[in-house]
Amino acid sequence: MSKKLWGGRFSKDMDAFVSEWAASVGYDYVLYRDDITGSIAHAKMLAKQGIITEEDAQNIEAGLNEILADIEDGKMEWSADNEDVHMNIEALLTEKIGEAGKRLHTARSRNDQVATDIRLFTKNEILEVARLLASLRRTVVNIAKDHTLTIMPGYTHMQHAQPVSLGFHMMAYYQMFTRDADRFWDIYKRVDFLPLGSGAMSGTTYDTDRQFLADELGFAHLCVNAMDAVSDRDFIIEFLSASSITMMHLSRFCEELILWSSSEFGFVEMDDSFSTGSSIMPQKKNPDMAELIRGKVGRVYGDLFSLLTTMKSLPLAYNKDMQEDKEPLFDASNTVQSCLKVFTDMLASARWKPANMQQMAERGFMNATDAADYLVTKGLPFREAHAVIGKIVAYCVDEKINIEDVPLGKLQEFSELFDNDIFEKIDLTYCMNAKLSKGSTARKEVELQILAAENDLD
Repeated sequence: MSKKLWGGRFSKDMDAFVSEWAASVGYDYVLYRDDITGSIAHAKMLAKQGIITEEDAQNIEAGLNEILADIEDGKMEWSADNEDVHMNIEALLTEKIGEAGKRLHTARSRNDQVATDIRLFTKNEILEVARLLASLRRTVVNIAKDHTLTIMPGYTHMQHAQPVSLGFHMMAYYQMFTRDADRFWDIYKRVDFLPLGSGAMSGTTYDTDRQFLADELGFAHLCVNAMDAVSDRDFIIEFLSASSITMMHLSRFCEELILWSSSEFGFVEMDDSFSTGSSIMPQKKNPDMAELIRGKVGRVYGDLFSLLTTMKSLPLAYNKDMQEDKEPLFDASNTVQSCLKVFTDMLASARWKPANMQQMAERGFMNATDAADYLVTKGLPFREAHAVIGKIVAYCVDEKINIEDVPLGKLQEFSELFDNDIFEKIDLTYCMNAKLSKGSTARKEVELQILAAENDLD
C-alpha cells in the first residue's frame, strides 16, 4: 500500500526515482510562510463555521507556528517522499499534534491551497519590486537635478542628433521605470483575488466562509469561478512579462553606461566597487556589473516564455504541468530584484564627466536643426532651410570645421538671410534651452519633470 497521503487507492508505492524526480519541495519550500499563513486562516474558518472544533483549530495554529519557527531556525528536513512544501508541512503537523492535523485539509484541495500560496507570494514580490523601483527612480531624479545644464550629445541611430542635458536623458529613464512600477501595481490588482475555498475545481459541499478567509489573508476580492481559480496562472505570466520589460529597460541603460564608460566616450566612470579588472591587462577597468545585468535579461525572458509554453495547451482545470509555474516565478523575481538593487547602487556611485560630454557635444553638427529653424524665422520654408543647412554641413565636413566656425560672409553665400545673430542661435546651450514644447530638454521643462517626479515619489 502506498505511503503517500493521497495513497488510499494505490496498492504500491511510486517508483523511487519517479518520486524524487516529480517532487517539487526542492524549490517550492520557499512558499512555507505563505502556506502556513493560509493554513492558519483556513483552520480558523473551519472552527468559525463549526466544521472542526475550536480546540482542534488552536492546536493546528500552535503546531503550524512551531513548524514555522523550526523552518526559520534551519531545523526543518524537507522530504521528497512528501512531494512538496504543502504535504511536508501537513505531514509534520500531523506528527506533532495527531488527529487534529488530519482535519486541516477538510474543505480544501491542494489545488486551491497552491493557488493561494502562489498569490500570497506574488503579492509580496510585487511590493518588493515596487519598492526597489521607487529607490531607483529617486536615484535617477537626484542625478537629473544635478545635471539640468550638463550638455551631452543626444543620439538617433547612434549618430549625433541634437544637444540635450544629462538631466533630460536621465528623466527619460525615469519615465520608463515609472511605467514599470505602474505595470506591477496594475498586476497587483489582478493577483489580489482569493482562490482558497474553491476546492479541487468545482467548490466544496462544506458551509465555508470565503469572505472570512479573504479578510484574514488580506485579499481584496474572491475568485468568482472555482475552475478558473485553480487553473489560472495569468497573474504569474503578467508578473513575468512586467519583469521582462523592467529588465529590458535596465539592459538599455546598462548598454549606455557600458558605452559611456569606454575611452571613446568617457562620459562616466563606474565606481571601483562595481567594476572588475583583467587577469592579463593591468590597465583594464571593466563595467562588469552592467554587463552582467544586461546578460541576465535573457533568463527572465526565458522564464516568461517557459510558462507561456507550459500553459498554452492545458485543458481545464488543474494539470500537473502547472507545477512548472514556480521555478520561473522564483527565478524571475529573484533576478529582477537583485538586478534592481545592484543597478541602483552602481548608478548612485557612478562619477559623471561633464567636460567630456560637452566636448563630444561640440562635434557632429548637433546645432544644424536650430540653424535651419533660424532661417525659418527669417521667412524661408523649412524644406528650403533644410537644404541650405545640408549644403553648409557638407562644406564644413570638407573644411573640417563646425557650423559656428563658418564666417558670416561665407554663410551668406548660402543664404542672404543669415545675420550676426545666427551665432547666438546656434550656441549649444541656447539650442538646448530654446525648446518651447512641453517635455523638452529646456532646463525649465526638465525642472518641471523633476518636480513632478519628486511629488510622485513622496
